Amino acid sequence: MTSRELVRRTLEFDKPARVPRQAWILPWAEARFPDWIARLRAEYPDDLMAAPQLYRTPLSVVGSRYEQGTYIDEWGCRFENIHGGVIGIVHEPLIRDWNQLDAFHTPDAVLTVDTDAVQDFCRTTERFTLAGTLVRPFERLCFIRTMEQAMIDLAEQSDGLKELLRRIHEHYLREVEVWAQTFVDAIMIMDDWGMQTGLLVSPKAFRRYFLPMYADYAAIARRYGKFVFMHSDGNIIDILDDLIAVGVNAINSQVACMGVAELGRRFCGRLTFWGEIDRQDLLAFGTTAQVDAAVREIHAALYADGGVIAQCEFGPGAIPENVIQVFRTWQALDLEQQTDGDRR
Repeated sequence: MTSRELVRRTLEFDKPARVPRQAWILPWAEARFPDWIARLRAEYPDDLMAAPQLYRTPLSVVGSRYEQGTYIDEWGCRFENIHGGVIGIVHEPLIRDWNQLDAFHTPDAVLTVDTDAVQDFCRTTERFTLAGTLVRPFERLCFIRTMEQAMIDLAEQSDGLKELLRRIHEHYLREVEVWAQTFVDAIMIMDDWGMQTGLLVSPKAFRRYFLPMYADYAAIARRYGKFVFMHSDGNIIDILDDLIAVGVNAINSQVACMGVAELGRRFCGRLTFWGEIDRQDLLAFGTTAQVDAAVREIHAALYADGGVIAQCEFGPGAIPENVIQVFRTWQALDLEQQTDGDRR
């Protein structure tokens, strides 16, 4: 069974031969633990990956996304990074006043995907492949206006906000359409909606402005036979039913802060949980025994002949032994399940 088939069966709750896996390795870890990363990739290779971002028209960016200093992305948003190894923060708005909307343009260059090169890549890999783009309307609003001003905008609900969201959405519709016509297996959405204890905005605001956008992206994906994957940090349990309803197949979220048992009770068998293991506390400060227990808790609560992808992030503060232990335990669980099946 290829990696692509493993992930497909997982998403369809169709008894994959094992739990598929993926490690998110940030530049922070690559710079500090190259030997550990080489071991991780050799012993537990990924079953899914993003397609390369290949464009016929070069993107107009300045600097490097993960290096210390200033990075300006293809939209013109300016990120200031004081650490390196992770992405920075936008402090200055690209659109300070709604009068500046007339001069605002979305980046057409990202629509010039080199589809021939992407097709060739997809043909030559057995891994399940995600589109090489991130559809992120809420985060894009925050990058354009800054996080603080975006919260004010959503409270005020001005005509300027509605026009900006319309333009962002129309751009992402075109971007999803381009990628959905390639051989990738899934479209990727990424919007961080949660704080540690709940949503950044009310569910009402989320459903009014953003859920219809996600429904449109998912409808395009379905039309081309693609799955929909999404990442969102924080406690987003209040909108998981909404995401399922519009067609999100897999969610990468911080399951620990939402309660693994509660997620299992409400969503096991309805949504694939694409990781993760607690990176705020457990991976950074826990023991390998605690990591082992956490993985087993997730398996017991969320696995239903599929529905779980073994994923964790190797990022700032993570202990290499703990990251390795995540995948060692998932492998042990696969072997235990196979042994139980042979006995039956």
